[in-house]
Amino acid sequence: MRAKENIIVGLDVGTTKICAVVGEVSNKDVNIIGIGTHPSRGLRKGVVVNIESTEDSIKKAVEEAELMAGCEISSVYAGIAGSHITGFNSRGIVAIKGAEVVQADVDRVLDASRSLAIPAEREIIHTLAQEFIVDDQAGILNPVGMNGVRLEAKTHVVTAAVASANNIIKCANRAGLDVSDIVLESIASGQAVLAKEEKELNGTALLDIGGGTSDLAIFADKVIRHTFVLALGGNNFTNDLAIGLRTPVNEAEKVKQKYGSCLRMNEEPVELIEVPSMGEGKPRKFSRQLVCEILAPRAEEIFALIKREIYRAGMEKAITSGLVITGGSAMLNGIAEVAEFIFGIQTRVGKPRGIGGLVDVVNNPMYATGVGLVLYGAKNQAVKNFRSSEGNFFKRIVTRMKQWFKDVS
Repeated sequence: MRAKENIIVGLDVGTTKICAVVGEVSNKDVNIIGIGTHPSRGLRKGVVVNIESTEDSIKKAVEEAELMAGCEISSVYAGIAGSHITGFNSRGIVAIKGAEVVQADVDRVLDASRSLAIPAEREIIHTLAQEFIVDDQAGILNPVGMNGVRLEAKTHVVTAAVASANNIIKCANRAGLDVSDIVLESIASGQAVLAKEEKELNGTALLDIGGGTSDLAIFADKVIRHTFVLALGGNNFTNDLAIGLRTPVNEAEKVKQKYGSCLRMNEEPVELIEVPSMGEGKPRKFSRQLVCEILAPRAEEIFALIKREIYRAGMEKAITSGLVITGGSAMLNGIAEVAEFIFGIQTRVGKPRGIGGLVDVVNNPMYATGVGLVLYGAKNQAVKNFRSSEGNFFKRIVTRMKQWFKDVS
């Protein structure tokens, strides 16, 4: 059995699949040593709707990961998504108590940026430092040691519904797992698929298209500038096919994976595919071009809505390095080409990078969040595991929030 202190596990609790990725940390290297997946039965658009089904899916995914990795899993870093996630920019200002900035001043100014009027049913899950300002000097990533009388922090605050986050923790606890931390899935994916230069001056938009949601995160100047969750994803592609081809949803998913493309096609000769009918009806044949004609409008809609959000947030000039698409739906043929046409910027499909071990096994955009959670865990060791029975767990996230700016600087 491997040493527990060297093992970090990412748990991607998705709408279509539960994925557990096991990483072993050696010095500064992270090697993937195990992976387990199981269909997700108890979530809808990233939100738990059936505790028992979700618990069962988590157990089976973790058991598979344990078998491959040869270790026992007791704690995980869990991803969170869903339309209940919201992000906005904030700022805090405090007086510097001594002659120079110390860590206590940084902690106070981050707390000040969190002092917002938030509804009782919501809580902050991330406070991401964008920059610090000492007196009139802006653009500082780490102000500790600088002289001044006033310290200001610009932050990006991400909030979630308390019930939704607690339900994820509860499902993990019932599956015999502690939750070391809860991480927004787009932040985790960014850890796995973005190169260092893509996060720097020019900036990059990361779009994680999962089963139930499409999660946007904009990285620029080494930090996250904007986040957004769109309640459309891979399941919408599948449902469109099920309706258009009049076939069961599970069969539509198979057609999407085997023949799906977002590019409108003009094939000569026409390629025919056989599709099962509803109930006991005989299978029918459709042109592959029809499948593409059904999928293309949905892809165009998702990208158009994401583009509108980027412009609404005034971030269109912050993504000159391009767009990176990841998540399970990034495997659809032609999706990068459609996005490049809609956004008018360079686009690529993002796969996990910066890891060792089972690289070939996880070399797929659908594993970006799971691998990213492992990488996040390797950089941010949690202070305490969360248990769903321990009151408001969000208060225990504050400590690691205060350290976030060190990790992105």
